[in-house]
Amino acid sequence: MKINKLTASFGKFNNDSISFHSGLNIIEAPNESGKSTWCAFIMAMLYGIDSTERAKSGMLPVKQRYAPWSGAPMEGTAELTADNCDITIIRSTRFKNAPMREFSAFYTGTSTPVEGMNEANAGQLLTGVSRDVFARSAFVGQGAAAVTGSPEMEKRIQSLFSTGEEETSFSEANERLSAWQRKRSYRQQGFLPEITGEIEALKGTIEKADATAAGIRAAEEQLAVCEENCDELETAVIRARKERRKQVFREIEDARSEARRLAEEQNAALEELNDRRNELRESIFGRRSAAAVEAEAEKDLSRLEELGGEEKPSLMWIPAIVCFLLALAGAVAYQQAYPYLAVILGAAFFCLLAMVFFGIYVRRRSKQQEEQEEVRTILKKYRADNSEEIIQKLDEHHARSVAARKAEEKEKKASAAADEAYERLTKLENSATEDFDSSTSSTEETRLARELAGMRRQTIDLSAKISTDKGKLAMTGDPVVMRSELTRLEKKRGQIEKELKEIELAKTALKEADDEIQSRFSPELGRVAAEYMAYVTGGRYEGLMLNRDFSAMAKTTDDAIARKSEYLSAGTIDLMYLAVRLAVCELALPEGEPCPLIIDDALVNMDDTRYEQAIKLLGEIAKQRQVILFTCRR
Repeated sequence: MKINKLTASFGKFNNDSISFHSGLNIIEAPNESGKSTWCAFIMAMLYGIDSTERAKSGMLPVKQRYAPWSGAPMEGTAELTADNCDITIIRSTRFKNAPMREFSAFYTGTSTPVEGMNEANAGQLLTGVSRDVFARSAFVGQGAAAVTGSPEMEKRIQSLFSTGEEETSFSEANERLSAWQRKRSYRQQGFLPEITGEIEALKGTIEKADATAAGIRAAEEQLAVCEENCDELETAVIRARKERRKQVFREIEDARSEARRLAEEQNAALEELNDRRNELRESIFGRRSAAAVEAEAEKDLSRLEELGGEEKPSLMWIPAIVCFLLALAGAVAYQQAYPYLAVILGAAFFCLLAMVFFGIYVRRRSKQQEEQEEVRTILKKYRADNSEEIIQKLDEHHARSVAARKAEEKEKKASAAADEAYERLTKLENSATEDFDSSTSSTEETRLARELAGMRRQTIDLSAKISTDKGKLAMTGDPVVMRSELTRLEKKRGQIEKELKEIELAKTALKEADDEIQSRFSPELGRVAAEYMAYVTGGRYEGLMLNRDFSAMAKTTDDAIARKSEYLSAGTIDLMYLAVRLAVCELALPEGEPCPLIIDDALVNMDDTRYEQAIKLLGEIAKQRQVILFTCRR
């Protein structure tokens, strides 16, 4: 596969493009110019973006880190050559939470889609390996030259040195066996500790159930004896009480008759009290106290007396008429001496007097009407026509109040007598009960009664104990069923112990098989990586050893033993892991058309000499596969 051109709306890019050719492509650019962004875009175009990735400490997910700065949707186009065919891949964003999820692939220059290629498998089909293997081999991210192990990488390398299948890895199989082992037995957890605990608990429960059942049998035998004794004592007590009960019942019956008679008298008094209260309630004064009614009525009667009680005629109109006549007569007499002036002055004087008397008449008439209205209001309040009727109704209300008070006193006396009779009856009944059941009585019947009561209490206690124990036994379960369950659990525990032994044997066999595979691929991988490292260092490093987790140790021609990466310079470490990467690409990636090698500033820590040698080595590798190197060095 070969990458020809990329067009991206991704991170800082806004529909920017970059082109590549066959062989070695060196893109020199300063820091923060977008080199790592192009590398991330290549990975996104091949394998898509994991939308489920979440932010981690110090690291943002790709969907956030490379969201277009312009605010446009994340999208891009990749023009590729694979299997001698030019292919154009387009990824775009339809939903914000699923960036670059929309996918299409067609043969460049046509509308013919690439059959079988989709959003999920495009990278696998084009590179021949999964995202995990590609990221650990041909994709060298910035500061991530070191190769790390993974189940996917193990499967890939294992397939080269065993059956060729990539379905399983030692780590996955070993982890699955370990999980089965932990599931069956891990400290105080797992099937084995759990079932052992169940067995011990069930044994304890069976022991308690057996003890409870034995206690129930003993209590039932004792209960049978107690019930037989109770029957005998009850017969003796009944005989002893017959005669005494007759006398006591007669006394109680007489007391009941007296209590009923007094209760009837109390009911009659209560009925009379209700009648008197109803009569009092029917009065216009209701159930108000006589003293309050009389005080209020006395005020109203006094007011009636002040008002006179009836309407009086007003004679103020007579002086007015007299004044008018006098004015007329004076005017006539005076006219003879002063014809016009006399008439005017006399008429004016006597008319003025007539108006004064008429005004006084009007005021008195208004006052009389107000007084008459007040009289009518007071009489209406008592529903009477005059003062005598009000006094008569006051006398009736007083008489009814006295009758109600007397009826109330009579009812209280009758109620007290009835209560006293009921109290006497209660005392007789309680006394009779105490005579029969008293623990202090010395008669034979009370002695037998006390013995019977004690036996009954013992019977009740035994019955309660039996019921409680049976309830516990029912909650515990049937001992026969529990013993059957115990047998089943012990058989199951034996099966689990057998499985644990088999799992341990399987882990041992798996480890031996993995060691054999490791002994085959590690030396070969180390040999190829050592050749690359010797090429760059001019033969200074002659040996490279790899562990199963891809951690490496390098040995120079002057060293007696290989040295770990902690003892090497940063440039040598980058070179060592680049050599391992190149070896993995050569040995682990599919044969046939090779996928591109993407390198992001992996040579930054090398000195000039080794940098030139590394570029020369990449040039040799570029004869077989496309190499795209992003670097800030010139």
